[in-house]
Amino acid sequence: MKCALLSVWDKHGIVELAGMLASSGVRILSSGGTGSALAGAGIRFEEVSAYTGAPEMMGGRVKTLHPKVHGGLLGRRGVDDAVMAEAGICPIDLLVVNLYPFESMATTGKPLEELIEYIDVGGPAMIRAAAKNYRDVTVIVDPGDYPLVGTALLKGGFTREERFGLARKAFARTAAYDAAISNYLSGVGGEFPRILTRQFRNGRVLRYGENPHQKGAVYGETGIAGQVPLQGKEMSYNNYLDLDSATGLLREFEPPAAVIVKHNNPCGVATGKDLKSAYVSARDADPISAYGSIVALNREVDEALAREINGTFVEVVAAPSFSDGARDVMREKENMRVVLLPDPDRGDEMRAIDGGVLVQRTPLVTERWEVITDRDPTSAEMRSLELAWKVCTWTKSNAIVFADCEKTIGIGGGQTSRVDAARFAIEKARYPLTGTGVASDAFLPFPDTLEVAAAAGATALVQPGGSIRDREVIEAANRLNVAMVFTGIRHFRH
Repeated sequence: MKCALLSVWDKHGIVELAGMLASSGVRILSSGGTGSALAGAGIRFEEVSAYTGAPEMMGGRVKTLHPKVHGGLLGRRGVDDAVMAEAGICPIDLLVVNLYPFESMATTGKPLEELIEYIDVGGPAMIRAAAKNYRDVTVIVDPGDYPLVGTALLKGGFTREERFGLARKAFARTAAYDAAISNYLSGVGGEFPRILTRQFRNGRVLRYGENPHQKGAVYGETGIAGQVPLQGKEMSYNNYLDLDSATGLLREFEPPAAVIVKHNNPCGVATGKDLKSAYVSARDADPISAYGSIVALNREVDEALAREINGTFVEVVAAPSFSDGARDVMREKENMRVVLLPDPDRGDEMRAIDGGVLVQRTPLVTERWEVITDRDPTSAEMRSLELAWKVCTWTKSNAIVFADCEKTIGIGGGQTSRVDAARFAIEKARYPLTGTGVASDAFLPFPDTLEVAAAAGATALVQPGGSIRDREVIEAANRLNVAMVFTGIRHFRH
């Protein structure tokens, strides 16, 4: 490497990198804030404006958009040498650029006229030029790749394969940057942009998709998508789906709670005075379904709980932390995946359909629970309804959930008939349903579901309300002495 151009917004590590280059005799071109940082560290460099013979103008908007810069990046060695020499263009072997922080600034609420100044023009242009000419030029857009420069200096330069890998990364960065700008500007004046571009990083190929004959991969650096197990086999496609559902429901609870999910549906949910009792209650609500399940817990797992979990075949255990003793116990199940629960990063939901995607955004909503029967729920019934409702909102539609104050008793999800969902939940129940609360994810169009639930022993019911036959259902509830609450919010989950 004979010549390098450094122009970065994020100055982290740039002085150290420039020091390595300077000590190796590499000519350094720089300008603006980057040049100031190098000058402050006593590192010799040449101002881009001095090299091009064109001063910066328009408050720095135009400084690297010059043939001597882009010619140095695009010039093909052995092809354009004579043209470069005639024009006084120095071949640039290394470009180090990171961009104005449009993505982060777009979340600050700045007015458009201010935000527009964070759209980088020269940076992406240089990155694209260098990446296009990867056969001769190395481009670095991530400070995490700076150590590669030191290694390359020791061995006499970057290989062509290394330059190609960095070029691919560079084009991915400019694509993401342009997508962020496009999405923001396209969304001005509306809730959703007319053209939506998304980019996900950290792609990892999975063993297969939902089934062995399908191919699968996961992309993402944060949230559930970014997690890899502390122990056990690699996560599968279905593991990621189930863990996402389990953690979404788990975050509904403040006290010690356990959520057990099978095939994207909760099969046991409980709270307790401690995490172990919550887990045992959740597991025992449906021990057959708990076999081969996903377990999500909202407190640290200790050794005693780890032994309890080891007593059942569990695919994945996720919790905020695990004690050293728990980790030792869990290693006895060498295939069981142990995962740390990350901070949530939900954002918009996207689902692929034939020819495109559906995008869904869930704003904060305030439910207005209203008792609409002659009898109010007791305090115990109300606690049962609250638990059943939380679980119901994360169960596939049509969904009916029976619960007591601390645990689910019966869950009926994914049925085409709401009455069948109730009957299925009753059939799954391992404990008496007398005095339970029951939740329905959507309104009851007829009294029949209420009648089935009441006959099984439920004494309170929560539903969104809004049916044209609400009056019939209310009258049936009064006749059966069932306390009923309307929430005003439906929670279909398809």
